[in-house]
Amino acid sequence: MPLDPRLTPARPDLAGLALRGEVEAARFVAGEPRRVAVPSAPLRRAPSPESGIDTEAVLGDAVTLYEARDGFAWVQLVHDGYVGYLPADSLGPADPAPTHRVTALRTFLYPAPDLKRPPRAYLGLGAALAVTGTDGDYLKVADGYVFAGHCAPLGTVEPDFAGTAERLVGTPYLWGGRTTLGLDCSGLVQLCLELAGRTCPRDADQQERALGDVLPSDLSDLRRGDLVFWRGHVGMMLDGTHLIHANGHHMAVAVEPLRTAVARILAKSYGPVTSVRRLPLTPSAGA
Repeated sequence: MPLDPRLTPARPDLAGLALRGEVEAARFVAGEPRRVAVPSAPLRRAPSPESGIDTEAVLGDAVTLYEARDGFAWVQLVHDGYVGYLPADSLGPADPAPTHRVTALRTFLYPAPDLKRPPRAYLGLGAALAVTGTDGDYLKVADGYVFAGHCAPLGTVEPDFAGTAERLVGTPYLWGGRTTLGLDCSGLVQLCLELAGRTCPRDADQQERALGDVLPSDLSDLRRGDLVFWRGHVGMMLDGTHLIHANGHHMAVAVEPLRTAVARILAKSYGPVTSVRRLPLTPSAGA
């Protein structure tokens, strides 16, 4: 099969060393480990602020850096393999590795363990932190302090990924969005599954190929957590009849009857449902 350009660090002038013999390029490099050092950063398909956002990287995300030039870093995200251009100043060293993850929808980074101090940054659900100590109710990190009650050690999971999606109702729709400031359809699914300890590709077509088992196409016998796919869109069932999805109709993460969404999407946008898929009950079962 042809290589997916979204997941392939290859250009005519430069490619990842692991691709030697598979692609043609003037130069091959192994890449260097780095980590996202800002609350979030847009990953674009071209090194220009006018280029569309394919996805977002968030604080603590590991990346492989292949080139930094003219204010942009050409990278591959480790957690889902996506390739693109981040702002070069959004990256820091790979170490120390994160120890905790933000579990609140949103929290703040303070200069001191004091909620009355003006915050330095906003951090969203899923951001990863390297904690170096504690001070009262706060965790100490390199750039300040975060309220401990808004975080949990890495490895802590929320198995009800549909419940995580429900917490995000009302989040604005953002093409390429992957944070609680803005989400697209597949970004919502990816974030919720990753917080449940499940690996998940980034885009809807990738998710449709990789996740779960195919269910009957008549939309019968659905249950909480089932994923409904269209060509270019995905939503998640909250029960047998209601769908939650980030969508451009509501311009937000919204809940609606599945039949309502199916009829509107058929008439106005992505056409018919292409498949329904059910994930195993536990990640160890092959999610």
